[in-house]
Amino acid sequence: MAVITMREAISQAIWEEMERDEDVFIMGEEVGIWGGTYAVTRGFYDHFGGERVRDTPIAEGVIIGAANGAAMAGLRPIAELMTINFAFLAMDQIVNHSAKLRLMFGGQFKIPIVIRAVGGGGRQLGATHSQTPDAVFAHFPGLKVVSPGTPSDAKGLLKTAIRQDDPVMFIENATLYQVRGEVPDEEHLVPIGVSKVQREGHDATIVTYSKMLQKSFVAAERLSSEGIEVEIVDLRTLRPLDMGPVVQSFKKTNRAVIVEEGWKSYGVGAEIAARLYEEAFDYADAPIKRLAQKEVPLPYNHDLEQHAIPQVEDIIMAVKEVL
Repeated sequence: MAVITMREAISQAIWEEMERDEDVFIMGEEVGIWGGTYAVTRGFYDHFGGERVRDTPIAEGVIIGAANGAAMAGLRPIAELMTINFAFLAMDQIVNHSAKLRLMFGGQFKIPIVIRAVGGGGRQLGATHSQTPDAVFAHFPGLKVVSPGTPSDAKGLLKTAIRQDDPVMFIENATLYQVRGEVPDEEHLVPIGVSKVQREGHDATIVTYSKMLQKSFVAAERLSSEGIEVEIVDLRTLRPLDMGPVVQSFKKTNRAVIVEEGWKSYGVGAEIAARLYEEAFDYADAPIKRLAQKEVPLPYNHDLEQHAIPQVEDIIMAVKEVL
């Protein structure tokens, strides 16, 4: 298998699906001639042309609205938002149209739209450009929400998302674009709505996804040097949420730490903890620990920003607390 970056994996997924299906096209700010804000679509414009690689105005509501219309007419748009923070400008189109149209009209048409958006903090972009509102979008039925933490999953999940007949919010973390990992050379599809045990262990379970998966890997290795073996369950998809591997792991270790980059209140961790208590309360040997971002708008100052986001040391401390 080739070892490539997350950026390359995402780019390959889009390229392969556009080659496979001429109904697939991508639209967004700077995706064409510029090659994308994060260089994901570099070279696409010259190869596929302006009909299928469309630069749009700086108007997120228009981008998603036009994508919805194209999807209803039979095309398969990939709508790129420069950052998930700008998705707030398209909330009506995303949650009241993308997520609901197929069901409201009894399945008379499909909404095969993928909304790619970059989320997360840690890049000194200020409070309004550094949010992790994944739980907001996962709240709405009808919208699938995917957020991979490895290059292999990024490619496989994105290819699967593009082939879906339902809308998918595909959330990428910009700090992961340079993360490298093995990706199969052959056709690679990963099912949406399936969690995965990314590391075997028996002392405690870490439940996480996206950027915090990579931090959890580092924490796990450091804990292992102290004789503590944690199991890591990667959610990968937030809606539909697959609790099977999470519950099974919790029943084995009897202790859980949930790590997310978003805020703790009303967040992904709150949902996971509630479901664990509902489905496996008798297996708990310690209170479930939730580790999340400090409840503040992220500061611009580098040190303050990093202090607000969960770090490897925080994960290690949380695991030791539940032990």
